[in-house]
Amino acid sequence: MRIFKFGVAVQTKNENNRLVDAFNRCVSYLRISITDRCNLKCRYCAPYDQKRIDKKKLLTLEEIERLVSIGTSLGITKVRLTGGEPLVRQGAISLVQRLNDVEGLKDLSLTTNGTLLTKYARGLKQAGLKRLNISLDTFNREKFRQLTGHDSFPKVWDGIQEALKTGFDPIKINSVVMKGYNDDEIEQLAALTLQFPFHVRFIEYMPIGAQPHLTHPYFISVVEIEKRLSRIATLIPIASKPFDGPAKRFRFKNAKGEIGLIGSMSTHFCGACNRLRLTATGHLRPCLLADEQIDLRHSLRQGATDEQIESIFLEVVSKKKKQHRISFTRKTALNSQMVNIGG
Repeated sequence: MRIFKFGVAVQTKNENNRLVDAFNRCVSYLRISITDRCNLKCRYCAPYDQKRIDKKKLLTLEEIERLVSIGTSLGITKVRLTGGEPLVRQGAISLVQRLNDVEGLKDLSLTTNGTLLTKYARGLKQAGLKRLNISLDTFNREKFRQLTGHDSFPKVWDGIQEALKTGFDPIKINSVVMKGYNDDEIEQLAALTLQFPFHVRFIEYMPIGAQPHLTHPYFISVVEIEKRLSRIATLIPIASKPFDGPAKRFRFKNAKGEIGLIGSMSTHFCGACNRLRLTATGHLRPCLLADEQIDLRHSLRQGATDEQIESIFLEVVSKKKKQHRISFTRKTALNSQMVNIGG
């Protein structure tokens, strides 16, 4: 049975899922950062002085596979691989293939910056990857260079086209909207859906790894984004489907694709949150916007049994709060960076 809260499909409590928190939210989604490395340096994700994690502290592919297998035995049905940039991790395609064979896993996807898709899109598809999310915040080549530290816009656009030719459907384009930087391109980004079968998703800027009150000038709400898009044409609402994320979905009349709005700050979806996050170093987190976490890597390498690992999953789920407490009035920053947690 499924219910809908805030436009998000959420699995209700059932005998097959033991990951139910104190607020009766059924956790079925695990986001896994498989590396802290990235070939870009986006300013909202990784600061320029970011120190790389010792590779010995990263989860091995075998450890990730084991944790996913344990997670699915508890009720996890959906996994997304993130980074850093997951495609810079040696063995990423092999990992996709291995996870695709895990019993009980129904949906496997990956978030990428797109720079390596011309090389890896076909291999990912053959390995069994279901869906792709590709980050693209601007069409302006110079602004792209300023944001990421690299002149890689042509590589990203070629990667998006390669993913389309390879047959990924849907292809989701993730755009973090920042006032004074790319908010003048909202309409242009949305227009992609008229020409291509893309799902363009506008995401509110989140003050991760920064002092929230200092980053507030960059913030623009999904309410404002929706108003601006409505000036182009009527936004037709779309109902959520199984495995959908938190996006509020729309489309323009006769469009090939659709638009999603994710209000992580202004209209957060905590009440329907069904996810956990596993960092590149093996720390399991109940929430993106909180520093609380438990070290799974240490337990794995100390010979923990599957039952002991299961108990850690259950403990982390029990620590999920009713909602995150990050706001732009706070002066205390998260200790974690997005590049370590996973985008």
